[in-house]
Amino acid sequence: MTTDVLVLGGGPAALCIAAALSEEGLRVDLLSAQDPRTPWPNTYGIWCPEVERLGLGHLLSHRWERSVSHFGAGGNDDGVREHGLAYGLLDRGRLQQHWLTALESAGQRCLIGKALGVDQQNGKLRVHCSADRQLGARLVVDATGHHPALISQRPSAAVAGQAAYGIVGTFQRPPIEPGTFVFMDFRCDHLSAEQRQQPPTFLYAMDLGAGRFFVEETSLALAPPVPYARLRQRLLQRLAHRGAEPIAIEHEEFCLFPMNPPLPALPQAVAGFGGAAGMVHPASGYMVGSLLRRAPVMARAIASGVHAGTLDSAVLTRLAWQALWPAEERLKREFYRFGLSKLMGFDETRLRRHFAAFFALPEPLWFGFLTNTLGLSDLGGAMVRLFALAPWDVRAGLLLPAQEAPGDG
Repeated sequence: MTTDVLVLGGGPAALCIAAALSEEGLRVDLLSAQDPRTPWPNTYGIWCPEVERLGLGHLLSHRWERSVSHFGAGGNDDGVREHGLAYGLLDRGRLQQHWLTALESAGQRCLIGKALGVDQQNGKLRVHCSADRQLGARLVVDATGHHPALISQRPSAAVAGQAAYGIVGTFQRPPIEPGTFVFMDFRCDHLSAEQRQQPPTFLYAMDLGAGRFFVEETSLALAPPVPYARLRQRLLQRLAHRGAEPIAIEHEEFCLFPMNPPLPALPQAVAGFGGAAGMVHPASGYMVGSLLRRAPVMARAIASGVHAGTLDSAVLTRLAWQALWPAEERLKREFYRFGLSKLMGFDETRLRRHFAAFFALPEPLWFGFLTNTLGLSDLGGAMVRLFALAPWDVRAGLLLPAQEAPGDG
């Protein structure tokens, strides 16, 4: 049996694009290595305007009206910045069920198995799966994450990874101000002089209510990434310095994802979406908002080809990649990657001053930068304004040669 589109994966990217394709009236099979109802382990935060503009605010489990960052060194130098913008935490179960219900109500198939290879026959694709199974489709979309099943990735230099270690639990005292979301806390008065010479890290934290908090020590992208053991040590050290040692730990979270990989080489036998297609924002690490915005665009392009009736898989694959990565999106991505390569060379003091200047930009500019919703000209204008606002040492750092980053060729 040949379906219109076979989507590989069972995470947010796979369910998001599968539901969008189903919404376009296409026949969709979802092939996941494990049951797509398996709970997702990671936390997905998002700025509230981003999700509310899409009419999906009901998928938030928490919403914080007060969001802050701290860019001081610590002690009396707090450097607190009120962002004035609400932040939310997506309800993972509700988001997952939102997409699964859309697929189930349309009668789409959810299959368990692993894709091992693909070939083309008579303008269609045949995917070879585990247990000697084969599946046919006019188009295959690989959404299996940063180590994709079928997409060929470009050889590249060391790719920078953003790493984080976090815990959900209760603490001796509130680790952050109750009722608050902390986007970045770069205070470093809990670190030794030697530790302050190491790559900087910051706290990302949420008050979950009822005395429970999520606290996560995060590094910016580095190659090689900061080890989990160091992040854990720094988090516990930070908490102890503030008298907020953990009482009970409910959940540990380990995150590591590439921030600046080159885009997959084209042409490819299959299309990609999510981490498999390089959709992580190189400057912020965000991806869920981009999935929600860009899945319908890609799905419409694919549906237009399928409904035309005469297009083979190679043409459909090309349509999908063109819709996902038009010229402007590719240029913006290179702009972000270039900026990241600069920040990778900043020490702790310069990094704090950079972000203090960044969040002094007007809200539409910093919000649009972090969510990748600015047009190319507005993005360039935002960076010009940032350079004008930044202190001299940050400007000097921006003018120095960038850290090595893999190119897209």
